[in-house]
Amino acid sequence: MNRIALLSVSLLALLSNASNAGQAPDAARRLALDATIVDTHIDAPSELIAQWSDLGLATPTREFDYPRAREGGLDVAFMSIYTSADEDDAGKAWQTANTQIDAVEAMVGRHPDKFALLRSPRDIERLQQGSKVLLALGMENGAPIGDDLSQVAKFHARGVRYITLAHGRNNRISDSATDTAPRWGGLSPFGRQVVEEMNRVGIMVDVSHLSEDAIRQAVELSSVPVIASHSALRHFTPGFQRNLSDENVKAIAARGGVVQVPFGSMFVDAGAAKTYSDFVTAREAYRQAKLAAAAAGQPYTATEPQFPKVAPASLAAVLDNLDRVVQLTGVDHAGIGSDFDGVNGALVSELHSVADYPLLVAGLQQRGYKDADIRKILGGNLLRVWGEVERAAKP
Repeated sequence: MNRIALLSVSLLALLSNASNAGQAPDAARRLALDATIVDTHIDAPSELIAQWSDLGLATPTREFDYPRAREGGLDVAFMSIYTSADEDDAGKAWQTANTQIDAVEAMVGRHPDKFALLRSPRDIERLQQGSKVLLALGMENGAPIGDDLSQVAKFHARGVRYITLAHGRNNRISDSATDTAPRWGGLSPFGRQVVEEMNRVGIMVDVSHLSEDAIRQAVELSSVPVIASHSALRHFTPGFQRNLSDENVKAIAARGGVVQVPFGSMFVDAGAAKTYSDFVTAREAYRQAKLAAAAAGQPYTATEPQFPKVAPASLAAVLDNLDRVVQLTGVDHAGIGSDFDGVNGALVSELHSVADYPLLVAGLQQRGYKDADIRKILGGNLLRVWGEVERAAKP
């Protein structure tokens, strides 16, 4: 065995041993702590509303808390202000969104020595004094906007810095990737106004969860780069429409945008994606049947499908997705949006919480990425886009 091959085997063994022990090699840990890590999708706010926990302290039942965020080197955590299609149908989305924003603000108010609200990438260095974790806001589902375009600016004033235009079902703004049939053929006429207004006030357009046509139209319409805050690639999960096609990955990158790869097994592994897709289909069938029974004035006693046990994929699957984004578009268009606290624990086996970014760094190093490029993937690319969107705003 030649020296290069021997070195490769040694590095692989080192990474494997470190992963098994839950610890990254020192070089990976140093880079994770020194780089600016920006994770664009953490579902802590909806979990706070469902069952409150003090995330300034160690909270083993959650995947995000302050001690582990600092251990993993996380600098900027986008708190997902998530509302469901059911809440939209019930007219509760606006209330839910504002309540979740209040919860994030309360968390900062309780621990001003540990957290700070981040509204601009220009403020990162200033606000991080004292080893704070900076909390930005991303709205998952544009439903809280309702029919009122002025809500875009109002949510910007509350700190929202990206909006995922739709979620699991079509809404007033856009078709979803996972609804049973398209409603608008992409963006609605109102949705086009929403994109333009987001550009005007300085909110990033997020195309995760959108249909193929909606993604393409949003990219073409936006005057600034768009992001996919937590989307993997359909290349690895054929038929899983929630993920991005190669064509739309290229389209996002061609306009300067970034694809933020998540850590949920169902996003990065074909088998897990099939299990999850079957659950989503069964859940929608249950919902439709329940609605039909209610309309007929009849009881409906079937058991609602429960989130399935998804076989965990490995870190390699996340790295494969990042590799392909880079192969398709270059390293300037790849990033991370973990979906911590948002996939019922169905994460790849090595990335259990915000403490584990050094293991991701170790994997990227083992695959030959230079430190400068790893810094881009960890957060530099997203901050570039955010800065462009902010500078182009005309409030």
